[in-house]
Amino acid sequence: MSQFLWIIIALPLASAVFLHFAGRRIGEPRAGYLATLSVAGSFALALGAALPFFQGESHGVTVNIWEWMPAIGAALEINWDPLAALMTLIITGVGALIHLYAIGYMHGEARFTRFFVYLNLFVASMLTLVLAGNFAMLFMGWELVGLCSFLLISFWSTRPSANAAGKKAFVVNRIGDFGFLVGLMLIFATFSTLSYAGIFERAEEVLSPGMATAIGLLILIGAAGKSAQIPLYVWLPDAMEGPTPVSALIHAATMVTAGVYVIARSAVIFEISPIAGPIVATVGAATALWAATIALAQKDIKRVLAYSTISQLGYMFLAVGAAGHVAGVFHLMTHAFFKALLFLGAGSVIHGMADEQNMEKMGGLRKAMPITAVTMLIGTIAISGIPPLAGFWSKDEILGVAFSRGGWFWVLWIVGLVTALITAFYMTRQFVLVFLGEPRWTEGVHPHESPRTMTLPLIALAGLSIVGGLLNTPFRTALEHFLEPSFELVALTHPPEGLGMFVLLAGLSTLAGLAGAGAAFLTYNRPAELWGRFEAAFGRTWTLWSEGYRVDDLYWATLVKPGLRAAEAAAFRFDTPIIDGAVNGAGRLVRAAASKGRGLQTGMVRSYGALFAAGTVAVIGWIIWRGA
Repeated sequence: MSQFLWIIIALPLASAVFLHFAGRRIGEPRAGYLATLSVAGSFALALGAALPFFQGESHGVTVNIWEWMPAIGAALEINWDPLAALMTLIITGVGALIHLYAIGYMHGEARFTRFFVYLNLFVASMLTLVLAGNFAMLFMGWELVGLCSFLLISFWSTRPSANAAGKKAFVVNRIGDFGFLVGLMLIFATFSTLSYAGIFERAEEVLSPGMATAIGLLILIGAAGKSAQIPLYVWLPDAMEGPTPVSALIHAATMVTAGVYVIARSAVIFEISPIAGPIVATVGAATALWAATIALAQKDIKRVLAYSTISQLGYMFLAVGAAGHVAGVFHLMTHAFFKALLFLGAGSVIHGMADEQNMEKMGGLRKAMPITAVTMLIGTIAISGIPPLAGFWSKDEILGVAFSRGGWFWVLWIVGLVTALITAFYMTRQFVLVFLGEPRWTEGVHPHESPRTMTLPLIALAGLSIVGGLLNTPFRTALEHFLEPSFELVALTHPPEGLGMFVLLAGLSTLAGLAGAGAAFLTYNRPAELWGRFEAAFGRTWTLWSEGYRVDDLYWATLVKPGLRAAEAAAFRFDTPIIDGAVNGAGRLVRAAASKGRGLQTGMVRSYGALFAAGTVAVIGWIIWRGA
């Protein structure tokens, strides 16, 4: 079946091309159903191709489609191993549910078909990234994902805020991409190839610790941009300007996990470096705590989830930095389930509340939106790390990996534990403000449940958020055995063994989750003036959290504003007189020459005949002179 793997990418890509040219004729909702079926078809094909991995009968294959740049080991080739298979199933499975949801959410949108063109193109680009058999093809998918992210974030282009958010995401990601590209240059300079096979199998004998550190840190820069880690996380909260299905697909299940995937895929390089892994883990833990505190004070339902995504990605970085690659990928999978569920649930609330996103203007929605309320409660429990839902098992494994490493990683374990408490607090706060208590919405708003195309994906994702974590528990390590062939060249870190250690560590993380959830429930499940006093008691700290520590203001003052001034100065002193002057001067020269030559064009046949005769005589005379 390996010879047909290219169809996994081709299906959504072909759908995007077809809808681009014929989408208007098909119209709504058939264009949406076609786009959904193309992604579902890729999921079905990937599931069939992954069956040997589930049965333990294969270590993977590389399928060459086309020799692209053979001199540098860059071909269009598919690397089909358990890690690529799992990522493909997440992208296409969750992606198909989000496509189905979008049919209802985008109903009545003037550019309905165009939206699904972008969604399909994004899925094809993300599949190119994870199925690549070399870094060149991976980077192609990496850049296409960034382009699609820009198109989808700024989809409502008539809104200035959406345009600004799209440009911000594009620019910030380019900063990370520059570091990643330099890292790829070092890889090629060291190995003379960009092929995975030519790099990972020879890494131990070719790479020095210093070079491995340089490459690892440059990959980290690229990963920090794509996966929104400190200091390149600022684009993701603003990206909530895009339609909610975009937030669920790009900023929960797929694009933002690309950085985690690249670090896991490059595990051999990070293992050789003595410091690259710990730095990745430190960045992840710091980001997790930093973003969690900001989420505490947000009023916008989608911005809470945006900062939550940044925080959960920090957990994944903590795991892969501690060489717990299975734990990191495990959390990547469970996070795709419950965070996509939470984003789609938030979209259902916004849809039912006539585009209202301020949680302080909601309340009491559980009666009007029962399906949305129940499914979002499941997502809230899952992300809070409360057993037995999916988030508990993956988060607990990450904390166990950090604890197992000892030393500096114990500090990171404490940071992760505190972050778990804060996560449970702000997520419970969100649920209480939206669904419990007395209604606080304005007159004229009539909350209602969303259509079936939107609620069915919520129910499916809620089910996955309940049972998804059972794939990898201390009692059943199915996912670890599944992924083993992808990490056979590295020494993986595992949580401490023994029932006693599991009960101790899991008990502490569960108590942290319950404490955070209980404190939020007691604080916010009462009249608004009372929880308003609670927030006011924090004074300037709460304001600082609500403003995201004013990092955007800092970047504006120290980077953006000086950059604009430098650009204006360059335009005035160099661009205008030299660049524009050269272009305009060339134009003036051509105009002057043309005006001089214009006198020859009299329009009189006799003049042209005389000039022709004179030219003929001159040519004959020159030939005679040359002969003499």
